[in-house]
Amino acid sequence: MEGPIAIANPAAAVAPTTSVNPPPTRDKYNAQSFGRGLNAHVKQARVLMVGAGGIGCELLKNLALSGFGEIHVVDLDTIDLSNLNRQFLFRHDHIKKSKALVATEVAQKFNPDVKIIAYHANIKEAQFNIDWFSSFTVVFNALDNLEARRHVNNMCLVADVPLIESGTTGFNGQVQVIRKGVTACYDCLPKETPKSFPVCTIRSTPSQPIHCIVWGKSYLLNEIFGASEDESAFDHSADNDNANEIEELKRESAELRKIRQSTGTEEFAQMLFDKVFKQDIIRLRSMEDMWKTRKPPEPLDYKDLLAKAAKEMANKAEVLKGAQKVWSLEENLVVFIDSLERLSKRMLEMKASDDEAIITFDKDDEDTLDFVAASSNIRSWLFGIDRKSKFDIKQMAGNIIPAIATTNAIVAGLCVLESFKVLKGEYDQVKEVYLQPGHPVRLLASDKWRPPNKDCPVCGVFQTRALVDLKRATLNDFVEDFAKLSLGFGEKEFSVRNDIGILYDPDETDNLSKKLSELGIGPDSFLTIADEDDEEPFVNVVVAIQEAKEPLTDKPVKQTWSEDETIKIPVKPKKEAPPPPHETNGNGHVNGSNEHGKRAHPAGEEPLAKRPRQTGNADSEVISIVDTSPAAKKAKTAPPSNDGVIVIEDSGSIVIED
Repeated sequence: MEGPIAIANPAAAVAPTTSVNPPPTRDKYNAQSFGRGLNAHVKQARVLMVGAGGIGCELLKNLALSGFGEIHVVDLDTIDLSNLNRQFLFRHDHIKKSKALVATEVAQKFNPDVKIIAYHANIKEAQFNIDWFSSFTVVFNALDNLEARRHVNNMCLVADVPLIESGTTGFNGQVQVIRKGVTACYDCLPKETPKSFPVCTIRSTPSQPIHCIVWGKSYLLNEIFGASEDESAFDHSADNDNANEIEELKRESAELRKIRQSTGTEEFAQMLFDKVFKQDIIRLRSMEDMWKTRKPPEPLDYKDLLAKAAKEMANKAEVLKGAQKVWSLEENLVVFIDSLERLSKRMLEMKASDDEAIITFDKDDEDTLDFVAASSNIRSWLFGIDRKSKFDIKQMAGNIIPAIATTNAIVAGLCVLESFKVLKGEYDQVKEVYLQPGHPVRLLASDKWRPPNKDCPVCGVFQTRALVDLKRATLNDFVEDFAKLSLGFGEKEFSVRNDIGILYDPDETDNLSKKLSELGIGPDSFLTIADEDDEEPFVNVVVAIQEAKEPLTDKPVKQTWSEDETIKIPVKPKKEAPPPPHETNGNGHVNGSNEHGKRAHPAGEEPLAKRPRQTGNADSEVISIVDTSPAAKKAKTAPPSNDGVIVIEDSGSIVIED
C-alpha cells in the first residue's frame, strides 16, 4: 500500500482563482438576435405609440423588450372591466385608471433601461403638433377609430415620419407601413363604412347615435337584466396604494346590486335613472382632462324631468305607438319607465321558476327594444348627440364580435418586425401583411407595398408649411404674400379652404380682410389651395400653419424655406382620353368580329389569353363633383359627420345587421 503523496510546496495546493463573468444582459441577447447594427438603431430610436388597448398592450411589451430607447404612449381611454381578458398589462385594481399611465408603469418593469413616457390625452390636442411628431423616428398606430387614424396618418405625412398602421377585427388583422412619397398612405384607398363599432370608448365619450345605442343594448340592459359584469368580487385586491379607488368600485358595485334587487319596486325607475344619467355623468364630468377639447355631458334629475313630462305621461299609449317618430326627452322618459315596468314583471315571473333568469336583447322583442331606444336616446341628449327613432334604432342594433387576444399579439409582433426594416431604411423590403385564419392556404398573407395613389386626397397633394404671426395675419396676407408670391400661383385662379368650407376664391372675397384667427385658423391648422386653371393646373397644396414664436417684423405670413430655394409644385396628371367608339358593320357587330360579337383571329393562330379582371386597385380613378355656385361657396357649413368607424381591436365591436 502506497503512503500519502508528499507535497513539496504547500502553497501549490491552493485552488486556482477563477474569473467571474458578469451575467449576460438583455442588450447582449438583443445584439445577438438583431445584429449589432440593427440593435444600435433600436436603442437610439425615439418612437411614438398611439393607443394602449388590445394591440397597444402587446406592442408596448414588444417595444420595451426589444430595447427601443425612448417610447412615448398616448391614450385618452380609461381601463374597463371588459378589457382585462386580453389587455394583459391591466389588472382588476387598475379599473377606471388611465390606460397610458398604467401600461407605462407595468411595461417599465419589463425593461428598466428603456425610457417610457405616458400621456393621458387625446392625440388631436394642440400639444401634439407637427414639430412634436417630427421628433420621432417612427410612429405606431394602435387606434380604434377611423377619425384618429386619419389624423395620425396626416400628421405623419406632414412631419415626414414613417408610420406603421395596424388593426384587428375578430380573428383578422393587418399591418401596413406608410412612408411619404414611397408607399400608399392610409387614405390612398377609399374606406368603406361598415356597420360595426368599437366598444371600448362607448362608455366614456360617445360621439355618434350608434355609440349610445350600443351602450343601452350591450351595457345597461345587460347590467340590469342580464349577466352583470360588476358582480365580480373585489376581495382579491390587496394593493394599499389603490385603497380609495377600490372602495369607490365597491360602492358602484353595491349600487348596481341594490338596483337589481329593487326590480319591480316603485323606486326602481328613479334609482336606475339617477344612477346612470345623473351620478355616473357627474363622476364622468370630474375627469377634467377628458373635456378639454369637447363639451362635457349634462346630468339629468329624475324628479325634475318627470314633472315636465306630465302631459306625455297622460298620453303614454300614443307615445308608445310612435315608432317612426323621434321622441322628445320627456317622451323618452315615458318609454323608459314603461319598458322598465314590463321587463321587471317578466323578470319576477322568470325568477319564480328559475333562479338564473336573465333577459337578453332581441330586436323583435318590444320590451327590450323600447328600453334600449329610450335609454340610448336619453344618453344621446346628455352628450348633445342627435336622437333616433325606435324604427332606426331597431335597424342599427346587432350582435357582438369578440376581440381576440391572440390576434392582437400576432399583429403587434408583425409591427415590430416591419419597424426593423424601417429603422434600416429598407423600404423596398417592407410588406403589407394580413392575418386571415379563414384562408384555405396561408394564415399570414404578405404583399409588396403599394405605391402612393396619385389621386389620393391626402398624400397625392403638395405639402408645405407657412410661418404665421396669428396676431396680425389676415387671409389677404396669406393669399397675396404666400400663395401668389412664395408658392408661385401668381395670376392663376385658385381657391383657399379649410375643414369648414371655402374661405376664398375669385368670386368669394369677403373674408380677405379678416384675421386668420377670426376664421378659426390656429397653430397646426391646415389650409388647402386648389388651382382652378384649366391649363396644367397644380395639384392641391396643403399648407400647415406654424405659429411664429416671435412677432414677425415685416410680413405676417412667411415661407419656411430660404429665399435661395425654389419649390416646384407638381402639375396634375392629365386624364387619359377614353377610347374611341367602335364602328359597326351594319349587322350590329363590331368591325372585325364574328357573328357572336367576338373578335376573329387569323387562321392558325390561338386567341390571346384574357387579362385577369382587376377590382379595387389603388389606381382607380376617384372623381369628385364640387358645386362651385356662389351659393354653395358661401355656405360655409361643417362637413357631414362620418357615422362609420373601422372596427379595431380594443374592447370588441358591435356589428350592426341590415
